[in-house]
Amino acid sequence: MDVPGVSVKEVRQNENRFLSSDIFESGQYVFPRRNGEGVLREEARDIPVYHRCDVLVVGGGPSGTAAALAAARTGAEVVVLERYNHLGGLSTGGVVIWIDRMTDWEGRQVIRGFAEEVLGRLPPEAVAGPDRSLWGVQDAELAKYWRLRTSAFHGIVTWAPTIDPERLKLTSQEMLIEAGVRIVFHSWAATPVVEDGAVKGVVFESKEGRQGIMAKVVVDCTCDGDVFARAGADFEADIEEGDVHHSMNTGFMLGGVDMETWLNFRATQEQAFADFNTLGRETLGFFQTPYVSWRNDIALFLGPRQSGLSALNVDDMTEVEIRSHRFMQSHCEFFRKNAPGFKDAYMLLSAPQLGVRHTRRLAGVGRVERSQWPEGKVLPDEIGVSPSVSPKFPVISVPYRALVPARLNGLLAAGRHISCDANSHGFMREIPQCWLTGQAAGAAAGIAANRGVTPRDVNIAELQTTLQGQNVFLQRTDRRVERLTGELEEIS
Repeated sequence: MDVPGVSVKEVRQNENRFLSSDIFESGQYVFPRRNGEGVLREEARDIPVYHRCDVLVVGGGPSGTAAALAAARTGAEVVVLERYNHLGGLSTGGVVIWIDRMTDWEGRQVIRGFAEEVLGRLPPEAVAGPDRSLWGVQDAELAKYWRLRTSAFHGIVTWAPTIDPERLKLTSQEMLIEAGVRIVFHSWAATPVVEDGAVKGVVFESKEGRQGIMAKVVVDCTCDGDVFARAGADFEADIEEGDVHHSMNTGFMLGGVDMETWLNFRATQEQAFADFNTLGRETLGFFQTPYVSWRNDIALFLGPRQSGLSALNVDDMTEVEIRSHRFMQSHCEFFRKNAPGFKDAYMLLSAPQLGVRHTRRLAGVGRVERSQWPEGKVLPDEIGVSPSVSPKFPVISVPYRALVPARLNGLLAAGRHISCDANSHGFMREIPQCWLTGQAAGAAAGIAANRGVTPRDVNIAELQTTLQGQNVFLQRTDRRVERLTGELEEIS
């Protein structure tokens, strides 16, 4: 059911016009289908405990990095377990270096806290975007200029910068080390440890073999719900083929370019640009034009986007990677031959992390829902505020309930797999929103561990005060909420 003022179709059409990439279905696979059958029986064995801590954060992407820092700042002992050799997830290893909107339509920054701090610690040359004085400006020429630079939507200039991924890796790492967080790289969480309906830790794999980490509270920041799904929590997985928000890709960057020349071509030669796109599709079959990066000599490509494939299926993930590497080569050659500003282009980097948008979403105590969009209601358990998809809507109040499993204790979820409906997932999966929910989950986990309570029994007033102390933007509310016990218990 559509919310009055804008339809799902309209939202997707607007998004697709901005996300200048084709979407295509899976088609023919490179490799034949797997031929495995039967089962292997694994013998019971004792697994050494690697570490014990207050809060274990599984996944060091945007949500995990924010969660680990927030938990550590409550005084909790924190471990973050990360399968790659860096923090930041898609914002670094996935080269999704365009950080989506953090301002509302009037130019007020509503996603703050960790987001503001980590970007503020980057050197000036590592961040590209409009000056603060321009946020919210509706001047047509300025909006046109910044739209080509991924920072203007609906004719309004916003704060949506592009960043240097290597600087963000380093800055994220140093922030956690300074806060006393123990980082464990090159380690993949395999299965949760569950006792009496509560998650007590995880078993993980590394070059040292199979080991365990035990914790008072676990925060699932895998963004695919790997921990909560394997622990038995309910979830949704309603992926829709052909939806730009549910497709996959591997991003890549081309070096040796002149993006100002390219952007001038796009802005001033509309027919030539249209002809260029037609030629690209005729030549390559599936086509994408580039986005800006933090430097004029580097172009960012985030596609083409591939549907009909699952990020929970290892064969499908392999297929996406193979195709994406081929796309990188074919796009580089085509742009070098045909695109203004690309005559000296070369393949600089394909992302080491797959660009996944949707797999599972938690079934939580509550969730972010499309019915909220036109209301502008401040929820009593608000733990953050998200910009809305259109100026037709006010900002979105994000509830703590969306991070708490409906029927699993000892665990919180943060990142793109939080509890929300399919439409709200389109923006709740973005990097700033992952910072937002990660920071809230980390702060709540720290409080729960320190107080000796379950995450669903965290005092909401204390959580909100803690988040405000970490510079998170929260709207004023006339009601206080004590805790979650399936339903909210409100204190007048």
